[in-house]
Amino acid sequence: MDNVYGVTEVVGSSRKSIEDAVDTALGTASETLRNLEWFEVSEIRGHIEDGRVGHYQVLLKLGFRYERQ
Repeated sequence: MDNVYGVTEVVGSSRKSIEDAVDTALGTASETLRNLEWFEVSEIRGHIEDGRVGHYQVLLKLGFRYERQ
């Protein structure tokens, strides 16, 4: 069966790591978006506090499959 996908963007953040920022974004998005199937990290950035990493931030593109009726 052929599918149709939508793409949305979210930004996740974490004090711990880039991976945790990704997990935070995916976990929150999956609470309201159904049929999430893939993600792509498009940007990695951070917030600096006192010369150190304060927060990691990742911009994710999320792909979700539309449901057919």
